[in-house]
Amino acid sequence: MAIPVVWIYWIFSLTVVTYVSAFIINRYREYGFAALVAFYTIYLTASQIVAARLIEFDLGFYTFFAPAAVFLYPFLSQAIDMINEVYGERKTHIAIIIAFITQVLFVIFIFMTNSLSPAPFFAYEDAWQGIFSQSIRIIIASWLSFLVFQNLDAYVFAWLKRKYPKQVFLRSASSDVISLTFDSLIFVVLAFYGVAPVVPLIIGQIVAKNLIGLLDTPWFIWYKRYLEDNPVTDRQ
Repeated sequence: MAIPVVWIYWIFSLTVVTYVSAFIINRYREYGFAALVAFYTIYLTASQIVAARLIEFDLGFYTFFAPAAVFLYPFLSQAIDMINEVYGERKTHIAIIIAFITQVLFVIFIFMTNSLSPAPFFAYEDAWQGIFSQSIRIIIASWLSFLVFQNLDAYVFAWLKRKYPKQVFLRSASSDVISLTFDSLIFVVLAFYGVAPVVPLIIGQIVAKNLIGLLDTPWFIWYKRYLEDNPVTDRQ
């Protein structure tokens, strides 16, 4: 049975970022935080864009529909865990604030450019406006759910690391499941309550996000072991 192309892209991108992040931290620790925040921010920006595309999510025994961004949300949790593991909870919350500010700017830039008149020969104006003209309600729901689920992830991860320092899988998987579940609940209710059936949307997002979130846990374990096997050094 052929592997769906989406999983090839998913595995390749997660592998590259995990290795590059660990290498930079090991080789140039002073640049590691900046590198991880950069990856974290591009994940977040990309998820805001691809969330506009609804996809069919086929588990083999059950099919449901969800935003395409469900493939990227676990990347966010993975990146924030990678920051938390090396730089601690305080810097993790700082990374969340930085990423949030970039998303506010992103939306402002979209609104700014959408206010301009399109060229008469630009044939994709309707499609462009359809994708990038999000309602204020959805934007606010997205921002609030992001702030809650990412800060919750950071707190739970740090707490589990202090409580069970040897249990790498536990702190990564548990923080992801808890935060991604809260994200689905908060976002769907705030964005679609009263205008769409929220229960099916919540179930679809929770199942998809947590399934993919658990699948990326081995990469975090690899990241942790790489850093343990290659003690951090500061080389110029």
